Amino acid sequence: MKNAEISTIYSTPDLAGKSHAYAEGHSMQLPRHITEYHAAISAERNDSLMLTSNLQSRLHIFLARAFGVKRVIDVGLFVGYSAMVWAHAVGPDGLVTGLEISDEYERVARNAFVTRGINNVQTVVGDAGKSIPTLVSETPYDAVFLDANKEAYPDYLAQLLSLSKPESKQRLLRPGALIIADNVLRWGHIPDPSLTTSYWASEELKNKELEGLRRFNDTCAADPRLEVVMLPVWDGVSLIRLLD
Repeated sequence: MKNAEISTIYSTPDLAGKSHAYAEGHSMQLPRHITEYHAAISAERNDSLMLTSNLQSRLHIFLARAFGVKRVIDVGLFVGYSAMVWAHAVGPDGLVTGLEISDEYERVARNAFVTRGINNVQTVVGDAGKSIPTLVSETPYDAVFLDANKEAYPDYLAQLLSLSKPESKQRLLRPGALIIADNVLRWGHIPDPSLTTSYWASEELKNKELEGLRRFNDTCAADPRLEVVMLPVWDGVSLIRLLD
């Protein structure tokens, strides 16, 4: 007997595609500058696989508005698409802080913001593990989007928690803050390690990335300060709430 908890609605890839398109057509619409930027990057760059989907971005906007998010840390800026989405979600009086290790990606992102008149994104170039502690202030952030080095997810999480202690007068995240972690299933390799793809340059890199994601997922599920729902959609997305 099939597990009743597992959806079998998409019996064919064609039906899955039609259902996805239908869902997009019955969800909030994204501004044209966001969808056009996604389309341009998808057409022009070989690394566009790293883009978040337009439909997932609608979820981010919905969550930001539902949680009253006005300040977001975007860990893994890439070419700026996700930060552009968050900038729209928080509004012109909000703030998005994008962390990016690559000078090239940050330049592309910053140019995209300037040419589109987006003024509520600040960028920080460097290792996110070193940048995150510098963001602690008297005005904590409301949300974090993790979409950078998968091997470092456990370290990012440890920093987010240690810098947001309940008794601290200055903390990184406010009580009840939202953490969204992308790619937590990694094309199904997390639940099924026997899968193989050509994405990774070496088995060593693959194993380090998957081990980091497994440790991150296990830590999130076990930590009493966190309330987690992992969604088996896209490449796996965990929605995490800081309980204190």
